[in-house]
Formats: sequence, C-alpha cells, structure tokens
Amino acid sequence: MLVLTAAVAVLLAAAVAVPLALTSDDGPVYFMPPSASGSPQATEAAASAAPTPTTAGPFLAAGPVAVSSPGFWSWALLDTATGTVTGSPNIAAPSDTASMSKAWVAADYLRRAGEKQQKPSGETMRRLSRMIRDSDTTYTFEFHKANGNLGSIRRMVSLCALTETTGVQNSWSLTKMSARDVARLAACIADGRAAGPEWTGWLLGEMRAVRGPGRFGVIEIAPPAEQVAVKNGWLLRDDKQWHIACLAIGNGWTLGVLARHAGSLGKDHGAGICRKVAEQLRSD
Repeated sequence: MLVLTAAVAVLLAAAVAVPLALTSDDGPVYFMPPSASGSPQATEAAASAAPTPTTAGPFLAAGPVAVSSPGFWSWALLDTATGTVTGSPNIAAPSDTASMSKAWVAADYLRRAGEKQQKPSGETMRRLSRMIRDSDTTYTFEFHKANGNLGSIRRMVSLCALTETTGVQNSWSLTKMSARDVARLAACIADGRAAGPEWTGWLLGEMRAVRGPGRFGVIEIAPPAEQVAVKNGWLLRDDKQWHIACLAIGNGWTLGVLARHAGSLGKDHGAGICRKVAEQLRSD
C-alpha cells in the first residue's frame, strides 16, 4: 500500500519541474507537479491510490484498485472538472485498441463534415450508428479510409493532446494507446472537441445505446441516471491473447481500462477486469 507522509506532501507541493517518484507494492507511482502554464497535461497525477481521493463525479472517484489477472492490465480515471488523472502504476503502458477506436473514427468523420458544412445522408448516419452500437467493422473501413487513414489517428493525437498513442497505416484496430490516453480521448469526446458541437450529443447517445457483445464494463453496474457512454474493444489476436480496451464516459469522469491475457481465459475475463476496476472506484 502507498503511504504519503507529511514530508512527502511538502515536497509534492514544492515541486515545479520534475515528477517525484514514490514506491508502492506494485512499483513506482509518479506525481506530476503543475506547470506554470497550468495545462491539463501538466497537472495530471498518476497513482494507484491516494490518501485523500479526488472525487471525479457522483459515481466514480479515485482510489485503490486490485485485480487478480495473470496478464497485463491498467486503468486511468480522469476528473473532467479538473483534468486530474489517477490510475495504475503502469498508466502510460500502451496496448492496442481493437474496436474501441471506432468511437474516434465516427467523431472524426462527423466533426470534419461539420467543418465543411456538409450534412451526412440518412444512410451514412445509419452506418455510423451500426459502427458504434454493433461495432460493425465493414463500415469502419469505409469511414477510416474517408478520414485519411493514419492521418486521422494523428489528428486524434493532436486534437485530444495524447502522449502515448501511435497509429499504423490501414488499421484503426492496431492503434496503440495507454489507459491515460484512453481517458483523455473519452474526455475529448465528452467535451465536444472530437465530434464537434453539432454531433457530440448524437455520438454520446449512440455510445449509450451500445448493445450485444460490446456492452460491458462500467455500463453494467452504473445506474441509468448516470447515462454512461461506452465503446469497447475485444479481439483474440494472433498472439493467442485476448486484447481488451474499455472507454467510458460518465457524469464528471472518464475511464480507460486496458487488458491482455491468455486466450484460454476467454473474453469475459478481460471484460470482467473493466467491470471490476469500476466496481472498486465507485463512490456511492
């Protein structure tokens, strides 16, 4: 368990240029001091636990998380009021997004249409809806190509101020992100930067209506009043591991969870990690 002494608290308050590294049972935990600019990126704090949790909303709040899994997993919770991020010690470790990044594909397409004062057809909107609600892959190819392929991922990095995200040509699925960047992307969708003012409400509505095998994680345990919006990714890859990515948006918070584990454990093991992280962070 991580313990902060009064002396450490003073050091944290006085730090101005470099992160201070402490040690928990799981490894180093980094606290980033605020910069003179006060930018959200400079004021983020990544920690597996905090002595005085920062409330990130009425449903989820920062706190300790413990999950039993033989594979990789990480998480990040972002308070959208302050920009503060808390998470696991490996909060910056990348993993691929699989279908999770379809939320960006839709957002990028709609924002750019709005910037050009173009009105997508009814059929186009139907396909975008299928891409989000049902995770349709065929339509995703079409929209990702229309967005400029790798250029779209680069726009995501720039527009949403991501720092641990890389893309590859001809694939949204192989985009690699950290849990921290997943939470940042979720905030970018929530505040309208990603889809633009005209389409943000529509996109969030579609993400709240996700159905079928992609409806897992926070949305399983949140009360209806929280109106959680999600886009998840899940794929058994050639490395014989399930790759899981969970993005969620709620009232005052966003959450990113990543996992990889042996294929023999099944998809539900990774989906359960997303749910268990949320269960341990809920503040009600």
